Amino acid sequence: MITTLAGKNDFLIQRRLLQLTEKFLAAESDIALEKIDAAETEFEALLDAVQSVPFLAQTKMVVVRGLAANKLAAERIEQLIDSVAPTTELIIVEPNPDKRTVYFKVLKDRTQLEEFNELDVRQLAQWLVAEAKNQAANLTLADANYLVERLGPNQMMLANELDKLVTHEPKISRETIELLTEKNPQSKIFDLLDATFAGNKNKALELYEEQRAQKVEPQAIMALLAWQLQVIALAKLGEGKTPGQIAQDSKMSPYPLTKAQSLARKISRVQLQQMIDEALRIDYTSKTKGLDLDEALKTYITTL
Repeated sequence: MITTLAGKNDFLIQRRLLQLTEKFLAAESDIALEKIDAAETEFEALLDAVQSVPFLAQTKMVVVRGLAANKLAAERIEQLIDSVAPTTELIIVEPNPDKRTVYFKVLKDRTQLEEFNELDVRQLAQWLVAEAKNQAANLTLADANYLVERLGPNQMMLANELDKLVTHEPKISRETIELLTEKNPQSKIFDLLDATFAGNKNKALELYEEQRAQKVEPQAIMALLAWQLQVIALAKLGEGKTPGQIAQDSKMSPYPLTKAQSLARKISRVQLQQMIDEALRIDYTSKTKGLDLDEALKTYITTL
């Protein structure tokens, strides 16, 4: 049997791979499991791995990661598939394959292809609710959405934080989320811009000072602001499109675009251009003329 695990969602790929390997190891010893990094392996060695008979076992499992990075192996993928022995279970892990290539089409046609794509905000919240239920815990959809908004779309981080919340108290509330989790910097910068656009300069400065109190340097805040402005610009230029459509066009995750659309609606294109120009001026001047970036950013926030 030949299985391909593909897609950008590394968390779900690793979870599925763990399920498959644990099932195999329940019947065979770990000596029958071989893991190969295809990018650093000669094609002949790959052939040998899938052709050879298992040692002291009835069957063997070969896990190959990143075949696409091995040009010769990708070009001869059909030969590799044809060479797999009846006693070998081959799992190909391909994190982000180019679907336009012959290589991917062969994987799709000749292997059991399982695709794992990144989840959007709504899907992540639903996944968290289901994960909590699987752990005999209770998490409402509203609080799951709040958790995603607070921590961001990193599914591995969300899974780890959910485990921590469940251990503390199976009935998860917004209060325990705020008590036990730390809001990520990008979300805080989003809140800073949101407060600024709403005319709440005091709140915006308070959020800025919170970042500084946590030892986040002005250069890092500048980088986060620049990134947020880029996402807002994409959302502004993509007015009329869904976050998913903009994400597909820009090769960006839908999560920040969903949040950026609400900010983009509050300003005009002219205002956005002025904000970007001023941010660029501050960044350039701080790197070439010794500008006090900390004070410049506070002035920038109050004048937006």
